[in-house]
Amino acid sequence: MEVTAQQVKELRERTGAGIMDCRRALQETNGNMDRAAEVLREQGIARAEKKVGREARQGLIESYIHAGGRVGAMVELNCETDFVARNPQFKELAHEIAMQIAAMNPSHVGDEPAGGDGATPAGDNPLLDQAYIRDNSKTIRDLVKQGIAGFGENIVVRRFTRFELGGE
Repeated sequence: MEVTAQQVKELRERTGAGIMDCRRALQETNGNMDRAAEVLREQGIARAEKKVGREARQGLIESYIHAGGRVGAMVELNCETDFVARNPQFKELAHEIAMQIAAMNPSHVGDEPAGGDGATPAGDNPLLDQAYIRDNSKTIRDLVKQGIAGFGENIVVRRFTRFELGGE
């Protein structure tokens, strides 16, 4: 089946994937847009897994103050290059994570090595394992992996802090 430039453009706008990746996915799925998007997502996750070990020293610090000013959060989100760090979608990812922190009060990031016996303490609430507040079918770890797949760089939630008026 011949894939049109319009189909490639539509899939690229929908997924953010590269032109040739979109073309190949559409050819592989005989023009089925939904299936092609799924193929691209799977390929992106596979690529993201390969990038996890790479050093991420660039990034940004994003803050979020909830309406009313009673709860706020700051998160350090790192990537590999300042080019990605300046990208509006990267800033939006950091903002979504900061909002998650303010709303859900995680205990820690969740990528730290297990201490001592490796047992999970009672009340443990790691950020990366939480259901995303805007889409319960995803975790924050899934959101970060989507970012890795989309930007083609390793992305790491380095640290965060949460403030609540009158809290400790």
